[in-house]
Amino acid sequence: MRIIKIGALLSLVMLFALSSCQDDASSTTELKKDNSTAGSDDLSIYKKIYAASEVYAEGEFVVIKTNGIPDHKSPYFEGTQWEAERYEEYNGNNSEWRQNPNTITELNLVFRIPRHPEEASSKEATSLGPIGVALNGIPFYNQYAGPNNQPLTNEVNSFDQYLGHPQQRGGYHYHIEPTYLTENHGGDALLGFLLDGFPVYGPLEDGEVVSNDDLDAYHGHSHATIDYPAGIYHYHITDADPYLNGSGFFGTVGTVSW
Repeated sequence: MRIIKIGALLSLVMLFALSSCQDDASSTTELKKDNSTAGSDDLSIYKKIYAASEVYAEGEFVVIKTNGIPDHKSPYFEGTQWEAERYEEYNGNNSEWRQNPNTITELNLVFRIPRHPEEASSKEATSLGPIGVALNGIPFYNQYAGPNNQPLTNEVNSFDQYLGHPQQRGGYHYHIEPTYLTENHGGDALLGFLLDGFPVYGPLEDGEVVSNDDLDAYHGHSHATIDYPAGIYHYHITDADPYLNGSGFFGTVGTVSW
């Protein structure tokens, strides 16, 4: 009788231990799943946007929020709440530089771009306003100064020493190479993403200057990069029109609100 009780007790102990192990395994699985969703599943690359206040997954999209305030100095901080620490008079090399009447304003930028970008079957033209986001949270704009495809010929003279400027609402942006980023991260570095989710790289590749002739009609090409060793389509900044994007987005476009 005593042997039977001891055996039953051992069985109960083993059952409890097995149940506990299963619970722990279940918890571990959930933890791995949560960690994957939160950070390592296609989001780590987007978290290189160091000025973002939030970066998170929303279904098949990644949401990136920024305030649009550049982390470098500019004459366009004059008369703003950031003047004391970030104002700097123009010290670039454009002898025809003239300051436009706008000043930098804080925005509520929300970029919603594909987590797994793919080529679009029907390409979409870029519009005026933000077409992508740089590492420092500043929007990229297309190659036009305004409606009807106005060239940047005159507007370029209002770009500050880091080649950006604010528009009428105070939204600071880059149309061409963001030299603050290329100077600090390298000419071949990842600089940000366009709204179709494809990355934007600097004007250098394998130690050589990228020209428009090296790129397709959308101002990009496909091959492996340091960030995407398996290969990916990507855009390049160049020193000639269209600078960043050509005939429209290569991929399916997300959204931006501001």
